Amino acid sequence: MLMLVTVLLVTFGTVAVASASEGQAGANGGSSVSIIVRDLVYLGFGVFAFYVVARVQLRQIVRRAPLLVGVGLLLLVAVEGIGVSANGGKRWLNLHVIFLQPSEIYKFVTVIFVAWLVQHHHDELGHWKQFAVWTAPIWIGAGLIVIEPDIGTSSVVLAIGFAMLAVAGLSKKMLLRITGLGVLAFLGYMKLKPYSAARFFSFLHPNRDLLGSGYQLLQSKIGLGAGGLTGLGLGQSREKWGLLPNPHTDFIFTIIGEELGFVGALLVIGLFVWFLLVATHIAKQCTNDVYRLITVGVTTWIIVEAVINIASVVGGWAVTGIPLPFFSYGGTALITELAAIGLVYNIAHDRSRSGDVAIRDFQVTNFRDSLERRAVNHRGPVAQRPRPQRQDR
Repeated sequence: MLMLVTVLLVTFGTVAVASASEGQAGANGGSSVSIIVRDLVYLGFGVFAFYVVARVQLRQIVRRAPLLVGVGLLLLVAVEGIGVSANGGKRWLNLHVIFLQPSEIYKFVTVIFVAWLVQHHHDELGHWKQFAVWTAPIWIGAGLIVIEPDIGTSSVVLAIGFAMLAVAGLSKKMLLRITGLGVLAFLGYMKLKPYSAARFFSFLHPNRDLLGSGYQLLQSKIGLGAGGLTGLGLGQSREKWGLLPNPHTDFIFTIIGEELGFVGALLVIGLFVWFLLVATHIAKQCTNDVYRLITVGVTTWIIVEAVINIASVVGGWAVTGIPLPFFSYGGTALITELAAIGLVYNIAHDRSRSGDVAIRDFQVTNFRDSLERRAVNHRGPVAQRPRPQRQDR
């Protein structure tokens, strides 16, 4: 089921990019198929990444989490120094073969690192100071992504870590603290960046500046409305010919709705719901708690991005540049998404078991340790006490 829904998502997404990119390809001075050709090349890299990750031993991947997070941070720092700027942001590294976007890779790295963190330090994460130290790579990486600036991707990275730690057993008190700090950091950023704040909250009043911050959302709604129930027909979009900015990336859902109508839009949403159900079933059936957390992280990544992207193009949320997974054109995003699905596919075939890796509240852990020490002092070590012999009836 995982393979089937992934193939359908990727196939549908490739067809959508082929249609939505015609206008942009012509505007770039190339042929109408120049963008989809590059997308197919990226898809080839993505299929290879899926195959490699699906075949590698999971414990070897998790074991290398500190190295992966170090490389991820170095790539994010490199973006600040030698990155390529486009559309007001510096987010790419020019490798000549591909424009690498380290922030997309950091989502994959975050999933692996949090799983490793819970596996090796779950007894320390219930203490606030220890938690802040061990989770530093997550919020430092998110901070570097915000500087690019890319608050959307940064929020996805934090959402992945938050969901995984919550499932691992982090206390409600700690989760509320993290949420509060996140809100304060967000408000502080908006205070320091008035222009970003104006763009972020423009979805609340889209008609206030129809030729400026509200233009993109206006054209998106026009395209979705023009699609009606069954759409104008595949390839018949009018918005993609210079009316709607980024039709093959952030706003590809609008083009799908315009060409295939309400039916096509529901089909896309249905595929993501199907993916959610399949991934949730895999997580429930998983016998290894560490690998279950990885499945939770990947599922959070894909579903949160899908919800934010679709909500933004219909006016329910701010336009933050979050792509629609498997649909939006983007080389690094597609490759890392398929690599993440390779992880889940690998986990679906795993039958290993892990020990107790649940995160417990610091006070509860201290109380439990105190009881164990008392038992040892009064009766001797548990391991040295003779076990009662079982008598067969």
